[in-house]
Amino acid sequence: MPDYSPPATPALPASAVLSVSALNRLARNSLEAAFPLLWVGGEISNLTYAASGHVYFSLKDAQAQVRCTLWRNRAQLLGFRLENGQKVEARVLPTLYEARGEFQLTVEAVRRAGQGDLYERFLRLKAQLESEGLFAAETRRPLPTFPRRLAIVTSPQAAALRDVLSTLARRAPQVALTLFPCLVQGQGAAASIAAALTAAGASDCDAVLLCRGGGSLEDLWAFNEEAVARAIRACAKPVVSGVGHETDITIADFAADLRAATPTAAAELIAPECQGLQQRLFRLEQQLQWRLEAGLAQKQQQLDGLGRRLLHPAERLARQRSDLQRLGQRLDAALRQRQLQRDFRLQGLVARLQRQRLELIPDGERLNALNLRLRHAGQRHNAARQARLAGLAGSLQQLNPQAVLARGFSLTLQADGRIVRDSALLSAGEPLRLVLARGAAAVTVTAVESAVEVVATPQAE
Repeated sequence: MPDYSPPATPALPASAVLSVSALNRLARNSLEAAFPLLWVGGEISNLTYAASGHVYFSLKDAQAQVRCTLWRNRAQLLGFRLENGQKVEARVLPTLYEARGEFQLTVEAVRRAGQGDLYERFLRLKAQLESEGLFAAETRRPLPTFPRRLAIVTSPQAAALRDVLSTLARRAPQVALTLFPCLVQGQGAAASIAAALTAAGASDCDAVLLCRGGGSLEDLWAFNEEAVARAIRACAKPVVSGVGHETDITIADFAADLRAATPTAAAELIAPECQGLQQRLFRLEQQLQWRLEAGLAQKQQQLDGLGRRLLHPAERLARQRSDLQRLGQRLDAALRQRQLQRDFRLQGLVARLQRQRLELIPDGERLNALNLRLRHAGQRHNAARQARLAGLAGSLQQLNPQAVLARGFSLTLQADGRIVRDSALLSAGEPLRLVLARGAAAVTVTAVESAVEVVATPQAE
């Protein structure tokens, strides 16, 4: 046995006087420091479920008993309901209730007696399969909405089978059932369940119902085996698990596509109720009939409207003939009216033309006189223009450089082509070019004079 020796109690003066609450506090601190969390086994008695959610009970054996308190947050985690007389193992912390000075145990967890090793195996396997993704939500397959055949995997002698069969016979008698018998307890049960699941998945069923009645952890242990969990996930059809009572949880529940609290609940989940389907079909039939009647009534109304618009061919031809005659009459009247308007307009134009002709006679005589005057004025104007042109031509001839050169003058150009107007711009020996009336000559300056009077003597040509 491990040594749980309490720590040394702090020394107190011999004359010290403690209050009861201080004494109880010291005792509580000493207890909680001396004892770690430990497992205690015993039988439940004096069980009380308080309105607050806390649970109070006693654990006893043949020689003694101790008060226990299970707080609400821990009680909610239990997988089963405590009852008087149950053999359990509790993980507890010894303490002292200071208000009454009562020794008690604060309970952290409770399990059925003898289930410690199995429960540890359960947790290890659950963690392993969960880490592999065997319980992932995305791998779960949907159940068929309207199954025609269901496979039931269980023992033929199981009481749960009778509950499932009676439930399905009452709710869904139209669904065919096929039993795949197997062992559900004892040695070889896990292999038998896995083989039955494989056979059910290969059959023509739409879904598989795996069920068994309630029992202890040992009784249900076949459904906690790895082979069963892998067979459920490998099954070709969706699997519904209905194993044990509502508080019983197995590895098969985590691996199944859907978990039900009981076998009866699994049967209710896997197959829709026949009466409900019939009521739904009745409602759909009524809706279909109403829509058909409404559609027929609408089409009949459209047909009546088209019938009123439909005419006999002879009547249609008579109407068209009448319309054609009426249009012909309107056309004739319009043509006659148009012709009358044109005749009236033509008469007006003829009258205007005649008046214009009478007015054109004096205008012609006046036009001849004006034409004669215009001709004389043109002749006079042309003579004056010709005389002015002759005067301008004479003046232009006098200004013509060629005419000046013809009178004996010459044009003196320097080597760069500039006209010489001032002797001061010349120098002795500079070559010049003389432009005459006829031809040109190259000369050289021999002397430069500042001012010379030039008397031009005209020569006879």
